[in-house]
Amino acid sequence: MALSKRHPAALFAVLAVALGTTGAAYAAVSAQTTPKAVVLSETQVEQGKQLFLTGCSSCHGLAAQGGSDGPSLLGVGAAAVDFQVGTGRMPLAAPGVQAMPSMPSYNAEETAALAAFIATLGVGPAIPTQEMLDTSDAELALGGELFRTNCAQCHGAAGTGGALSQGRVAPNLMNSDAKYLYEAMVSGPQSMPLFSNQTLTEQDKKDIIAYVEELQKNISPGGATLGRLGPVTEGLFLFIAGLGVLIVAAVWIGAKSK
Repeated sequence: MALSKRHPAALFAVLAVALGTTGAAYAAVSAQTTPKAVVLSETQVEQGKQLFLTGCSSCHGLAAQGGSDGPSLLGVGAAAVDFQVGTGRMPLAAPGVQAMPSMPSYNAEETAALAAFIATLGVGPAIPTQEMLDTSDAELALGGELFRTNCAQCHGAAGTGGALSQGRVAPNLMNSDAKYLYEAMVSGPQSMPLFSNQTLTEQDKKDIIAYVEELQKNISPGGATLGRLGPVTEGLFLFIAGLGVLIVAAVWIGAKSK
């Protein structure tokens, strides 16, 4: 009995039918789910654009290209906008050497819209997700080491802030939210250097945030905090205080001996 040969085009016909069926199913599902998300995104971006034109363009330019009163926002990313606007640093209330945190001028929805619009103007750091801010697997000891190496020279060993050059200051971190800590690291606001994932990995950032959150609890198992000014300042205080006590004791003993 002779075996029938399969036609060479049969395999291609089967593949075409399979791909066509898969494509039709995907299109049907996408038609029900995608348009709503796209419309929402476009609406948010358009809202952000209008807010930018009415509240930010006078300093940053109509196309966010920057000007004499404000830097370019092209490519800064959503994280930079969320940090600056969310902490009330922007819009700038008055000219100065540094934008200071204050009550935000925009609510959370408006801030998100501004961030979404600026994100469309160039690739930049995005707002961190909850997963990126989850510090459940963070290492406090490593976070403390990373903080002292990369942050303490400006923010102080205890994260309480410090003075910089030309009238600038490194802000106190005791009330800083984890999201804003992360956004500051990836956007490098004002005098702060930018810590990309090549400099500090995502896990490194989690470790640092966990350490700062531990500092925020203000636990001092050793006793009085002495203002939490750091080991050098506190050591100098104890040295001077201890030396003063010894001098007083020596004088008292000498007087008694007479």
